Amino acid sequence: MRRRLVLSLVGIMVVAYGSLAAMLVTDTKPALGLDLQGGISVTQRAKPGTVFSDESMDLAVEKLRERVDALGVAEPEILRQGDTIVVNLPGVKNQRQAEQLVQITGQVYLRPVLGCQELTVPHDESTPHDESTPHDESTTTTQAGGPARPASHDNSATTTSIPGATPTTDPVPLDEHGFPLQESDPTIAQFLPLKGEAAVYCEVGPAQGTGEVFSDTAGARVLSGGWGVTVDLRSGSAGLDVWNAIAAQCFNRTEACPTGQLGIELDGTIQSAPTMNQANFTSGVEITGDFTESDARNLARVLNSGAIPVQLQLESVENVSPTLGKDSLRAAWMSGLVGVGLVLIFMMLYYRLLGVIVVVGVTVSGALMWSTISLLSKTQGLALSLSGIAGIIVSVGVTIDSYVVFFERLKDEVRSGKTLRNSAQRGFTGAWRTIVIADLVSLIGAFVLWYLTVGAVRGFAFFLGLSTLLDLFVAYFFTRPTVLLLARTKWMGRRKVMGIAVASPAVGK
Repeated sequence: MRRRLVLSLVGIMVVAYGSLAAMLVTDTKPALGLDLQGGISVTQRAKPGTVFSDESMDLAVEKLRERVDALGVAEPEILRQGDTIVVNLPGVKNQRQAEQLVQITGQVYLRPVLGCQELTVPHDESTPHDESTPHDESTTTTQAGGPARPASHDNSATTTSIPGATPTTDPVPLDEHGFPLQESDPTIAQFLPLKGEAAVYCEVGPAQGTGEVFSDTAGARVLSGGWGVTVDLRSGSAGLDVWNAIAAQCFNRTEACPTGQLGIELDGTIQSAPTMNQANFTSGVEITGDFTESDARNLARVLNSGAIPVQLQLESVENVSPTLGKDSLRAAWMSGLVGVGLVLIFMMLYYRLLGVIVVVGVTVSGALMWSTISLLSKTQGLALSLSGIAGIIVSVGVTIDSYVVFFERLKDEVRSGKTLRNSAQRGFTGAWRTIVIADLVSLIGAFVLWYLTVGAVRGFAFFLGLSTLLDLFVAYFFTRPTVLLLARTKWMGRRKVMGIAVASPAVGK
């Protein structure tokens, strides 16, 4: 028993202080949110009077996140609140850059594919790319891909042929930084990236129609032994007539659509480029090929979004001063440290030696908290905001409650005439149930807040829940073995150590 207690105590101390040392040595620390680091907050709202679907708004949020992540903006926060999307960009200083970054279109364009090529780059520099699985589509096939890697800093990129896609001899135009021009212009022919295939660009002609030819009935299905997508076409001139005009061009491989492939574009990326296998359709379309279930569902979402596109307009652009963020951070830390310090002083005056255990336990909890947040910031993009700090400070009350419950139960057992050794074990057994129930209540509240809210309240809930979980961990693996081991010593039994009389071993129960 004693050996297990020692191993538990030594183990948590090594994990807590060792992980903290590792974070400090590697300079890994929590990333700060917009309110602490400063940056720009951009608010967009659906244009008044426009009709859109929830799926269109969700897809707009997803495209915004892909664009922001691809440009390496640190710890972005993208929130949807009804018909409003708020994009918080920590560390971004250029207001015009922020506005251009979030201006996406929810419109799906139908553009004939003139040819495709793969960029060959002479160096290892690359931009983040879409990791969607490449796949062949339609009854005859094409591939899908994402943003290309940078090419050489001249006015063209070298190419190689792509299986399943018609090559083109035209060079991909590059911007002043050597990156392919990707801004979509549906009125002209241009090169756009092919989703799911890094470094692959397709030259597409002017848009011949939009996603509004589809009804919002697209769904992933098992077709011809594999996953595919089915979608109905709207009737009349807004649907079937437009689609059949495009289908005839691609099926007959006219000059406007020499490859026979029709590119489905969203936000400057070709989402799919199926080959047209008939010239006339009567009600709906099937897109088949080497799809995974995830690929098919993603394409169905794109088609449904294009059927009822969302049009966003800029509502406001707010600059958050980094100076204000630093002041807020300093004030939060000062208030937190003062509050925790006063609580610890009270615990030491009231519980004597047991109060020292609380002080050490709080440092163990703090080390684990810092290491966990730092690791999540580095690996999962977690950002510590002012509301998160508030959640951590509030959780100190939860932690102190756990010590109070245990120590009061311990003192009750001692007053009943039991030895300190027996009182410690029995006291923790009874207190542990209360600690678990109290912490579960706190966790349920934190989860409900996190699940039902967005923004600052969600950050508060997350850090409150994380602190509560760590409290359970520390209570069992640090507080329990520490008190039980000390209870075995004669020194712990002295009156001035606990402030109460302790029974002698001879009268122990």
